[in-house]
Amino acid sequence: MVKNCMIRRIKCIVEYDGSSFNGYQRQAQTHVRTVQYEIERLFQKLHQKDITIHSSGRTDTGVHALGQVFHFDTDLPIPLERWKDILNRKLPFDIYIRQMEEVSKDFHSRFHAVCKEYHYHISLNEYDPFKARYCNFINQPLDVNKMKHAIQYFIGTHDFTGFSSDQHPLKDKERTIHDAKIVEDNGNVTIIFRGTGFLRYQVRIMVGTLIEIGMNKRDDTTIETIFDTKNRSNAGYTAEPQGLYLMNVEYN
Repeated sequence: MVKNCMIRRIKCIVEYDGSSFNGYQRQAQTHVRTVQYEIERLFQKLHQKDITIHSSGRTDTGVHALGQVFHFDTDLPIPLERWKDILNRKLPFDIYIRQMEEVSKDFHSRFHAVCKEYHYHISLNEYDPFKARYCNFINQPLDVNKMKHAIQYFIGTHDFTGFSSDQHPLKDKERTIHDAKIVEDNGNVTIIFRGTGFLRYQVRIMVGTLIEIGMNKRDDTTIETIFDTKNRSNAGYTAEPQGLYLMNVEYN
């Protein structure tokens, strides 16, 4: 294949159904299917060499994305307007490149991200096996108004140690949540978080805590206690992954 010496950096917005992936991030074991592995495998075929993609962050097994962002560098003389079609024709059915644009060489999908938005979908309706991989079915009533009151405690800058994985390697667990709200629609409950960044399992632990509040297993002021104690064992369970979606990543 003819190569062009000019290196271009291209930013991509990718959607994926996380149901059949072992998360986003490439694993050491080559047989493990991840989103990054599938995309890089295609790039390797196109470039005839290894190409590393750099994302805004990783998502866990079973978690979906409608607005994940990654960038890659290429020396192929493929016009920008053709890239999307070439990739989507060759990618597996559960990955789709929604948008591509050429960016400056100093752009970085992870380090330049200023805000991320996650949605968590809960269904209080009768179980539907065709939707089971895309929301969390809860077969008991939830006091959603109580949850709406409790979620306001998350807004602001806090130390989220009590809402993160015990194994998370980062020492600084202070994060800022700009917006947190709950939307109801015909038995469907969507929990929305928008913030500067999130620790591993943070969103799912916050959701699990809210669900337990909605089940009246916890008081709606328990979130303040968790912030004060910084103790993971005081928070709720880690909500199931299939209800979680990375919706959007913002840049300046």
